[in-house]
Amino acid sequence: MTCTIASAPGKVLVTGGYLVLDQQYLGLVFGTSARFFTVIQNGELPNTITVRSPQFEQATWHYEVQSTLSNLIIQSSADASSNKFVETCLRYTLKVILEKVGAPALDKIAQHGLDICIVGDNDFYSQREELNKLGLSVKSATARQQLVPFCKTHATLATVNKTGLGSSAALTTSLVAALLLHLGALTSVESPANLALVHNVAQFVHCYAQGKVGSGFDVSSAVYGSHRYKRFSPDLLNHIMKEDIDGATLCKVLESDNHAWDNQVDPVALPPHFQMILADIDAGSHTPTLVSKVLKWRKEQPVEADALWQELGSYNDKVAEHFRALSSLHAQDHQAYLETISAAKDLPSSEWPTVQGAGATLEHLIQLVADFSKVRQLLQKMSTLTDVPIEPSEQTELLDRCMAVPGTLMAGVPGAGGYDAIFCVVLSDQAKERVQQVWEQWEGCNISPLLCQADSNGVTKVDPTSQSGVACLNLC
Repeated sequence: MTCTIASAPGKVLVTGGYLVLDQQYLGLVFGTSARFFTVIQNGELPNTITVRSPQFEQATWHYEVQSTLSNLIIQSSADASSNKFVETCLRYTLKVILEKVGAPALDKIAQHGLDICIVGDNDFYSQREELNKLGLSVKSATARQQLVPFCKTHATLATVNKTGLGSSAALTTSLVAALLLHLGALTSVESPANLALVHNVAQFVHCYAQGKVGSGFDVSSAVYGSHRYKRFSPDLLNHIMKEDIDGATLCKVLESDNHAWDNQVDPVALPPHFQMILADIDAGSHTPTLVSKVLKWRKEQPVEADALWQELGSYNDKVAEHFRALSSLHAQDHQAYLETISAAKDLPSSEWPTVQGAGATLEHLIQLVADFSKVRQLLQKMSTLTDVPIEPSEQTELLDRCMAVPGTLMAGVPGAGGYDAIFCVVLSDQAKERVQQVWEQWEGCNISPLLCQADSNGVTKVDPTSQSGVACLNLC
């Protein structure tokens, strides 16, 4: 039986929240070890695509496919609840495939249909109900380790509580990649051209499903993993965001060799011996509402907003430069680098300037703490000016406490901020455990540590015999 599995990571936007909407600024986004997986196999009914998401209630959708040499019609079954992301993904990715490969590419659908199963790692969802059901503390750093892979959410797609890792972008990207691979438009997702095609199609599908052209950093991270990101021009997609777009026009815009795609992707990784830890907080924020209020302020107070954004953008750039410099210092003299990390990991960052005899590595660590602190100060200022809880005072108190833990380098709110998540970057396992102890004992809010870490890998084709491939097939 032919089986195709594609996988894409979640995201953490460390710097560039709000600013990443503007092509003038760059965001620093990290992929996560938490990933989405799409499994495609032969179906049971000709000309029918069945899509299942077994982690959710009421999550099976059926689509009838009719194709000709010039057109493709996808009709959802009348009794099915809608899934905008899945249906949009099928409709337009198949149009691209039909245009690139021709009608024979869709013979698999005509003969056998397709069975598509989509699952996401547990960290994409709150899991509080499942943890409570098992008698496990949601505040324990080890509780999630006891959950089965891809566990039930006890919710529908509409009611599930998410953790802000970019589930819709990871889902979309894994489904786009799996379709392109399974139906012969691509043979791999390793080359720059193939990655660009996955990226371009996934960006269009994700924007169309959302009803607007967003910044695209979440899809970019799902495709490319960790990197510095500059958005593409919104006009690139705005003019093709219409239901009756023909395949030839769509494919022309989304082709990997279309130089109108002006997005910028500069790979980056956490420097050696840095660890990122994440937590879900049971007080979610509605990101579109936060963003709309900030953009309204920027429109009404352009001088004030531009001055703040330019200053914030410069400090965001400095943070990324420190990451790059530290990785270079490790490559140049890993022994000196390790000695500095060893000295810093047992001290709070406020005491790092007292370390004797250290060189460039320590200087960058100290300045990184200072520059990211300035990022937080400017986000707090923007919170005040916009009356938007980007870094709410409750979060500030918690993040400051995390920064006091020896070996903690950074503590912040990812992306658009709000109440729903925090991240920390630490220099040792002991620092990680101490921060997690702070979270467990914190009384100001209900903090649930996630298991995932920063991971530079983007979209991949998964071997069905690998551990993750077998886990997917067992569920699907």
